[in-house]
Amino acid sequence: MMDKDQVKGKVNETAGKATGDDSQELKGKVQQEAGKLKEKAEDLKDNVAGEINKLFDKKDKDDKK
Repeated sequence: MMDKDQVKGKVNETAGKATGDDSQELKGKVQQEAGKLKEKAEDLKDNVAGEINKLFDKKDKDDKK
């Protein structure tokens, strides 16, 4: 799924290519990469939270034995 930074970046990149504005094209590429990094960070955060919850659930089960 694309986030708003990726969409804005694609628009800027396309506009830059269409107008020959290298600066705008580069800005768009950077925005797209920033959006991808945000997505990866969010996925990582969710994965870490899930693993921590599993550890706590396991500890709770072990404590009840």
